[in-house]
Amino acid sequence: MSENKLAGQFFDAAIGLLQRARDEEADHITAAGAMLADTVVDGGRLFVFGAGHSSLPAQDVVYRAGGLALMNLLAVPGAVGIDVMPATLGSALERVNGLAGAVLDSSPVQPGDVLIVVSLSGRNSLPVEMAMNARALGLKVIGVTSLAYAEQTRSRHVSGTFLKDHCDLVIDSKIPPGDAELTADGIAAPFAPASTVVTSALLQAVVATAAGELAARGIDPPMLRSGNVDGGHEWNGRVMAEYGDRIFFRH
Repeated sequence: MSENKLAGQFFDAAIGLLQRARDEEADHITAAGAMLADTVVDGGRLFVFGAGHSSLPAQDVVYRAGGLALMNLLAVPGAVGIDVMPATLGSALERVNGLAGAVLDSSPVQPGDVLIVVSLSGRNSLPVEMAMNARALGLKVIGVTSLAYAEQTRSRHVSGTFLKDHCDLVIDSKIPPGDAELTADGIAAPFAPASTVVTSALLQAVVATAAGELAARGIDPPMLRSGNVDGGHEWNGRVMAEYGDRIFFRH
């Protein structure tokens, strides 16, 4: 078996998914970017949530060089990545009813804010209720999920609904159920997940679109610069001072 051949197959699969996401979700990406820009202009705040490995794309747009300073991570203790032991506890927390409501009630979200909910399957209670409760509180919700899961799996929420059913806008990541792009002789299980690559690209595309939309309206978008280039810390300090009332990861 050639490991290089498998590596090439994975790159091809990921590139194919990225091309589909670019071409088929272009209108939704544009609409999501406009929604973020509208919220920035209106004085609202921006939040993003993901549980398990879906937290990785969410974290990727928060407090990073080249990113929008106003993106805030809405963290659920124990559900962000594999930050608990045993790691299976994180998966169990995604199926707990009522947890999302408790988190939102103790968070700084306000009506008119935007919450991006990232969930590959969109079937667990936590992302479903996060979207449901956020909308009930007057937030606008963007869901980033795989619609194929809603077609080929059953919801784990008591309502029988999926994340996609509780969003103002849905972006489809195109990831097939199972999130494994390759199979090979001698390897019993499918392998090589691409959801993080594709979902991260989708979120960065939305942020880039929002920045462009703000610029088109004559507004200098509050972007962060790398702290590892000269002048980066000073630049970021000015941005955070100007928008400090809408940036929560610094408190």
